[in-house]
Amino acid sequence: MPFRIYKDAEPQFKLLLLATLVSVAIWVTSLFLPALAYVLYPLRLFATFIHEGGHAVAALITGSEVASLAISPDASGEVYSISESKLASLFISSAGYLSTTALGAALLVWMRLGLSARKALYFLGGFVTFLTVFFGFLAPVWHFLNTVTAGGFFFTIFSGLAIGAVLIGLGRLARPGWANFAIAFITIQLLLHAVYDLMNVFFITTSTNLHSDAANMTASTGIPGFVWVLLWMFISFLMISLGLRIYAFQKKKSAESLFNE
Repeated sequence: MPFRIYKDAEPQFKLLLLATLVSVAIWVTSLFLPALAYVLYPLRLFATFIHEGGHAVAALITGSEVASLAISPDASGEVYSISESKLASLFISSAGYLSTTALGAALLVWMRLGLSARKALYFLGGFVTFLTVFFGFLAPVWHFLNTVTAGGFFFTIFSGLAIGAVLIGLGRLARPGWANFAIAFITIQLLLHAVYDLMNVFFITTSTNLHSDAANMTASTGIPGFVWVLLWMFISFLMISLGLRIYAFQKKKSAESLFNE
């Protein structure tokens, strides 16, 4: 059955296409002007916060303790959690990559339903600020900074508060059209980073001995890491497909504006 975009979904879908074209244009141009890549650097950090935040939230759900969340200037990150259950460890290790995809897919649905872009920006900014304050600052201090470096500690606080403030500021000050585009652009960036990171961890798992979430899964189960990565890829593909599939269904009531403000 062919994929058909319903007319009431065309504004949102076109905005997503525009965000995709802008993302690709920036990436291609950055190959010739490397400095342009820094335009997307804050979004790379944001995607890392979401990835690591997924680990932290999964730890809370399983009753585990989060000792720290740290983000590095190279956009890598790490959550140090303490769990006594092997099942909890598996859930926590899987949550990172899947959380990035899940949030991107959820934003696809949010846009399709015509919900407020401002509220989405407030939520995203508040979530990053929450991660920064509780897991980037308070948790490491409670554990006497034993699980973080000084540089990583301060960079996490600075970048997290800055990203949170920008997102909340966009929600407060941006005009509706720009707020809508911001959500579309963030959505595309999250999904692109999710796909890239899964491909990257697949390469790491099959070609190197570097530490990764997949290596944690192997240590806990004995099942090769690439098997877990393939499973994460399948689940991510399913989430993205469902998020896009909703654009092929007509809403019962169409709104005149792109999002309800």
